[in-house]
Parts: sequence; C-alpha cells; structure tokens
Amino acid sequence: MSSPDPSTHLQDAIDLAVENVKTGRGGPFAALVVQDGTVIAQGTNRVTTASDPTAHAEIVAIRQACDAQDDFRLDGCTLHATCEPCPMCLGAIYWARLDQVYYAATREDAAAAGFDDDHIYEELCAPPPDRRVPMTQHLRDAAQRPFEAWLDYEDRVEY
Repeated sequence: MSSPDPSTHLQDAIDLAVENVKTGRGGPFAALVVQDGTVIAQGTNRVTTASDPTAHAEIVAIRQACDAQDDFRLDGCTLHATCEPCPMCLGAIYWARLDQVYYAATREDAAAAGFDDDHIYEELCAPPPDRRVPMTQHLRDAAQRPFEAWLDYEDRVEY
C-alpha cells in the first residue's frame, strides 16, 4: 500500500532529480519505490553517466527494489516518478506488477525539455517491417525449441 498522500514521495523524488542534475550524475529524472509508506528503493537517471540507455530512474529503482525484496514481483508497492514513464519504463512497471504509479511531470513536459518519446509510441503501433529500425522475422520454427524446453522444465517459476 502507498502512503495516503503521494505528494511527499513525489516531492522527495523531485528533489532527488534536481540533485542528480546539479551534481552531474545524470538526467532530470528520479523515482522511488514505496511499500507501506516506506521508500524501499530509489533511482535516478544514469543514461549518460553509465553509458546505459536502459538506466532510466524507474528502471534503476525497480531493479534496486527487486534486489531488496529478492523477488521480480513488486506486488504491494507503488512507484513515485518525477515524470510520466516512457514506453520502456512502462513495460518494466507492468512486468514488476507494481500496484500504482504516481508521477509529477507529463511526457509533454519532458518533450519540451528535449526528452521526446512520441516516436517510440508511434513505432509501437507500426508493423515490424515498417519501423525506423526494420525488424524481420527468421527461423520461427527453430525458435519454438526454447519455449518447448521452458514448458517441459518442471521447476520453472511462472511470470
């Protein structure tokens, strides 16, 4: 469960994002994972400093929270982010099964600061061959083998 008023955690995330920029550690984004009103993980944008395009604040916080919980599921947790999550972070939020997301700035606010994700949203709707990075399927029959192995593996952990 989250705290009754998400504003406190959102303000903390905003302060963390400002500090991240002022210290030269990364971009103007931060996120907190909260469980029962307590912050269990935090992340800041580290894309340029870590040379990692996946080092968005939300991803960093989710990874840290999963490590702390020793689980890939974050049921019972909320995410407090300084900005509306991008498509990549949105995917991670759903895979982590967070209960709710609170955010401050919109994706339009981010675009005005030079962080425009609209082209990614558009790409998601385009057929794979028509995307800016063309995607072509090969070896579909052979690609069924890993799924068959997974289905035959008795100790698999469903997710």
